[in-house]
Amino acid sequence: MKKQIVGVMLLGLLCSCGNKTTKIDPFADITKEVDSIRHKTDSVPGEKQPEELKPIEADESFDDFIYSFASDKELQLQRVKFPLPYYNGDEKKNIEKRFWKHDNLFTKQNYYTLLFDREEDMDLVGDTSLTSVQVEWIYMRTRMIKKYYFERLKGAWILEAVNLRPIEHNDNENFVEFFSRFASDSLFQSRRVQAPLMFVTTDPDDDFSILETTLDLNQWFAFKPVLPADRLSNINYGQQNSDQSSTKILALKGIGNGFSNILYFHRKGGEWELYKFEDTSI
Repeated sequence: MKKQIVGVMLLGLLCSCGNKTTKIDPFADITKEVDSIRHKTDSVPGEKQPEELKPIEADESFDDFIYSFASDKELQLQRVKFPLPYYNGDEKKNIEKRFWKHDNLFTKQNYYTLLFDREEDMDLVGDTSLTSVQVEWIYMRTRMIKKYYFERLKGAWILEAVNLRPIEHNDNENFVEFFSRFASDSLFQSRRVQAPLMFVTTDPDDDFSILETTLDLNQWFAFKPVLPADRLSNINYGQQNSDQSSTKILALKGIGNGFSNILYFHRKGGEWELYKFEDTSI
């Protein structure tokens, strides 16, 4: 077994809460309005619109595009639909181009995070057929979520709206609230790690082989990455992120450094617990 030396990490989830069988999506109105904006844009003749831009190679994959969008100021200005609708709760304002401030998203970090309910949804990463993706910041301390709406119009990805609002609460143990404490409280963390913990890593003698074993609690604390305790990022490719799900997967991915950790959680007796840890960093 080898010990991976890990840098700092973070990343992401759309957390719409509520324990009712039928629940209101707090983003439903903004989603409809984004669609409405796009249809109106398509119907205005003679006006220069973002879809007139020529797609670039990075547009093929959303992951390639979002890195270029966040790191290239000129490209970002070209790929924002101004005036940009910005929602803060129920309050809406339109941001004009001259007031736009460059947004680095998560590219100034060494990592980003992704959230999934099911392992099969992880296959959505890298899907080149996507036409709608949302990038999310989940602020764990303030219980807020900021969501960027991107649409691919005539092959070019465009930011069409931003929405900031509180994360809703319910009677179940909310995953965001749980993880915030799990990441910052070692005593709480020690009570929420399954013993023994399933562990998947690369074979130290063969980087092309996978080793499946287990860790005890002390080994978990020795091998575990630094966990983000302030905020998570997430890219919603279309995967489900339901508060009713009994499983959550948090993937921590390095930016250009070969780092890759995945944490698998399940709800046991109404409480979240880490049951599997995967470290396949290069």
